[in-house]
Amino acid sequence: MIKLSLMKPITALSLLLVSSYITKAQSPEKPDENRFTKVVLQQKLEEPMQFQILDGGKVLYAERKGKLKIYDPATSKMDVIADFAVSREYVSKTGERSEGEDGLQGVILDPDYAKNKWIYIYYSPKDVSVNRLSRFTWAGGKLNMATEKKVLDVVVQREECCHVGGGMLFDKDKNLYLSTGDNTFSRSSDGFTPIDERPGEGPRDAQKSSGNTNDLRGKILRIHPEPNGSYTIPEGNLFPKGTPNTRPEIYTMGNRNPWRLTIDSHTGWLYWGEVGPDGSNSSESRGPRSYDEFNVAKKSGNYGWPYFIGNNQAYRYYDFATKKSGELYDVLKPINNSPNNTGLKELPPAVSAMIWYPYAASEEFPVMGSGGRSAVGGPVFHKSDFANAKYLFPAYYEGKWLITDWVRGWILAVTFDENGMYKSMERFLPELTLRGPIDMKFGPDGSLYVLEYGNGYFKDNPEAELIKIEFNGGNRKPQVQVAANKTAGALPLKVKLSSAGTTDSDGDVLKYEWKITKGGVLKQTFKTANPEVQLAAAGVYKATLTVTDPHGAKNSKSLELVAGNATPVVKFNFTKGNSSFYFPASIINYAVSVTDKEDGSLADKRIPASQVSVAINYLSEGYDLTVVAQNQNQFDVSAQYAKAKALIKKSDCNACHAVDTKSLGPSFTEVALKYKGDKTAEGRLTKKVIDGGSGVWGDAMMPAHSSMSTAEVNSIVKYVLSFSEKKTAQKSLPVTGSYTTNVQPDQPNKGSFIFRAAYKDHGTKLAPAQFGEDIVVLRHPYVLVNNTDNASEVSFNDNKSVATAKVKGAYLQLNKVDLTDIKKIEFVGADKTSTGKIEVRIDSPDGKLIGQSSSKESGSLNTVADIESLKGKYNVYFVFTEPSARLKAISMKNL
Repeated sequence: MIKLSLMKPITALSLLLVSSYITKAQSPEKPDENRFTKVVLQQKLEEPMQFQILDGGKVLYAERKGKLKIYDPATSKMDVIADFAVSREYVSKTGERSEGEDGLQGVILDPDYAKNKWIYIYYSPKDVSVNRLSRFTWAGGKLNMATEKKVLDVVVQREECCHVGGGMLFDKDKNLYLSTGDNTFSRSSDGFTPIDERPGEGPRDAQKSSGNTNDLRGKILRIHPEPNGSYTIPEGNLFPKGTPNTRPEIYTMGNRNPWRLTIDSHTGWLYWGEVGPDGSNSSESRGPRSYDEFNVAKKSGNYGWPYFIGNNQAYRYYDFATKKSGELYDVLKPINNSPNNTGLKELPPAVSAMIWYPYAASEEFPVMGSGGRSAVGGPVFHKSDFANAKYLFPAYYEGKWLITDWVRGWILAVTFDENGMYKSMERFLPELTLRGPIDMKFGPDGSLYVLEYGNGYFKDNPEAELIKIEFNGGNRKPQVQVAANKTAGALPLKVKLSSAGTTDSDGDVLKYEWKITKGGVLKQTFKTANPEVQLAAAGVYKATLTVTDPHGAKNSKSLELVAGNATPVVKFNFTKGNSSFYFPASIINYAVSVTDKEDGSLADKRIPASQVSVAINYLSEGYDLTVVAQNQNQFDVSAQYAKAKALIKKSDCNACHAVDTKSLGPSFTEVALKYKGDKTAEGRLTKKVIDGGSGVWGDAMMPAHSSMSTAEVNSIVKYVLSFSEKKTAQKSLPVTGSYTTNVQPDQPNKGSFIFRAAYKDHGTKLAPAQFGEDIVVLRHPYVLVNNTDNASEVSFNDNKSVATAKVKGAYLQLNKVDLTDIKKIEFVGADKTSTGKIEVRIDSPDGKLIGQSSSKESGSLNTVADIESLKGKYNVYFVFTEPSARLKAISMKNL
């Protein structure tokens, strides 16, 4: 709403701009991603499960361990309003106790909550083997537990985990939908259908629940709550009331673990995610590989489990006693002959899933990716569901279904055709990756709220949080970047501030204002984008840049400046050896220098050598400067596994494994200790991770990771196995010494030697200590063409493993190469094509010629160039003298 009293005179240009914002916001064109903003409301939640949004933006949510909490945006605080005593354990036949999914599963407000103050809770009481739907009266403050009215009990077994369901919603007729899981331990079925009919194996037979018309498990129930706490059955459920051997509450059956229901407000159709089993491969004798599903019910129906999965792919009957398979189940006439079945034997025909996807990449739905999976339904967007919403999503998403996956962390927008059939899907905010999204819905303000459980089962994950995604259909705030040529120094401190990188998505002309403060007191102000600041008094200052567009939208960013204490200057000097490449068994002599304006230097002995940290490490997995610990006493040797950690973060590993605590699968430490000393373990485990499997750590199934390369998986396995090694603090090396590069470079482009020296000064009374370091990376002397720094008139093949000269004079370039002790350079050809003659020049493509290769005898791929003896660093150019010459690698030689 525009407040006229605050308005400046409106120009024609302003009206045109406002009109264009409104038009763009309401148009069906896909909006720019930068119009969406992620807002973190609350962090470090404790196993959050389901939430509801109240008027005023308050969020009520359930935690599995039993707490019911409410978040108030006005105070940014989370308060506990109830704590249920819940059952979370399963006890096996042998008395073994294990954590399960049960607990406080769901919460929802009555449609007339504003009048009656009723809320419904779905939880697992401790004293009886049921999952209970109860109604409470809550008028704010603490929940009065004495107001409980038990509405419905779902009888369960608590011998074997899992699958509870627990999603709830109301439709426009005030019917309550409740999802329930199949309460079946299915991982023991090798990833196929769990239909173990042997005596005493009921917990492993989903025919007792999902396939049972007389049981409430593995269903989506639909009831109409009544004021007295009872319920009636609405018309249109799967089995009319009074049908023998059926439960009239059932709306859909054949569900494994239906997750997060939503109703399209325009059609009344029901949508949900369905978490599938864990099999990676199909079997002629058992049936299809496993899939997760996204389903729609336009009316009541049977969704097939445990007889069918995905697009109605049928399992075979399997006798767990004889290990023999029978016939495929009939989609049109499923028969349940299990001794654990108390319902009808002939079931309704099965309904196919709308979307189904395996662990591997899906041919039908490739945008869903690959890896671990756990389908989570989300809302269908309709603009008409919101009145005066501040952050209303644009018309582009009208009628689309937003879905997510607990493991993969994406949000997808699904588009339907005019008949409500699947048409297409696309990533929503591709750069956004959620961490265990477990519930997702639109709030009254139009924002998309997401509850993130975090990565890892049955524990309080530090990344668990409540967020919302806001849409801005109008003028966007500038995006501010700040930098300085130095952030600390002696007095007087001169600093050049920079706003480089600051942008405005609307293309507006921006106004800049820098404010320099000290202890909250304003010291200087600048109205230019890149001012120069001089600080005469010691202390810590904050430089804040505020950028404002012509419409008044502003954004700020700050950086800290320390005056009165210069940053130490640390230098790792090589007095013998090459400072760019390492060679087998070469001796490198080094001398570290440290100078600090306030503390002195190593040379004048005012800085003791004992206060300087020196470390040299060989990192077999490559090197990333961002992972070096800022610790002057110890080099972070775990940096060698930076690649593996990044791969784990992007994959599904954290969903089932932790470093030192058991989750769904064993901890990394347990795995490492089990295989400690086993020289064949690395290769076997690499294959197992790629292929998937079970049996070593119980019945839990590890999915296949066929989309990952062998090298990537091997990197992860090496990291996991490293947890059996005793980690000891590394002692600092002398500031002057020799080092021999004893690691043999047996594979191309593998590994680096990292030389690092660091010193933290003592600071002053008014200025904190400053840290200085120098890092020298010695790379492998075999340089693949895709690891060169620049190329001109050169084409690469698809995987960039071969470079081809387009014309004479084409070149590859390496920057700042130390040529000390480089005697020869070998050029490695590819595909039986000669490299031709290659010139080696420095400083420019036509600079000084320091060597050139000569073609060898016919049929040879490689050529060698003798190099002029030089010391120091240069930009080196490898210039092709023949068009169409092909090159695979450049190998430096010191002999």
